[in-house]
Amino acid sequence: MAESPRSSRRLCLFDLDGTLIPIDSDHAFGEFMVDIGWADGQQFRERNNAFYADYQAGTLNLAAYVDFATSVWRHRPLEEAEAERERFMCEVMQPQLRPPAFDLVRQHQARGDLVAIVTATNEFVTGPIAAALGVDHLLAVQLEREADGRWSGCIRGTPTFREGKVRRVHDWLADQGLRLDDFAEVAVYSDSINDLPLLELATEAVATNPNPALEAIARERGWRILRLFD
Repeated sequence: MAESPRSSRRLCLFDLDGTLIPIDSDHAFGEFMVDIGWADGQQFRERNNAFYADYQAGTLNLAAYVDFATSVWRHRPLEEAEAERERFMCEVMQPQLRPPAFDLVRQHQARGDLVAIVTATNEFVTGPIAAALGVDHLLAVQLEREADGRWSGCIRGTPTFREGKVRRVHDWLADQGLRLDDFAEVAVYSDSINDLPLLELATEAVATNPNPALEAIARERGWRILRLFD
């Protein structure tokens, strides 16, 4: 019997922050808000750092963080916010787009894999980053919009965070008439213990620039450990 056309397809899912880039874009955007004077320096930076520490510890209240992180730009005119995002891309993010990450993405694309970035950072910050990396499919935290097009500070739908990443991947595939079972191989790359539910879906789980907690699990389970930015 002829092999199903889908049976040899491969899926590749990348986390973004700490995985394909060596910094956290959400935290960095907050720092940029301070630098350009949109956020109060000391108070905002302290809260931004505290939320980031919670994320690293696996205890982040994502809804509270999204409300905080977007508070300094979401009420600005859309064109103004987008202009500063472009400046952030040029001044902060471009130097963080490193050849090893491009090479890894291109390797999967060249062999015909369906490639997506699945990130807990919001879509406003990460859209241009995914585009710069050449990845068409971005699953990010979606932001609720007001009637005038501005953001409300609330999350829309299922957030791409912890178990929510798994749900969003299934929903994204279903929108294309696909299921996880349609893929012969599923590679997942992440640096964070928060992505354990997504990594456990993989036929190839790759702890990429892993934090200590994830590295310990990777060694215990025999997962590949990849360091892109050494």
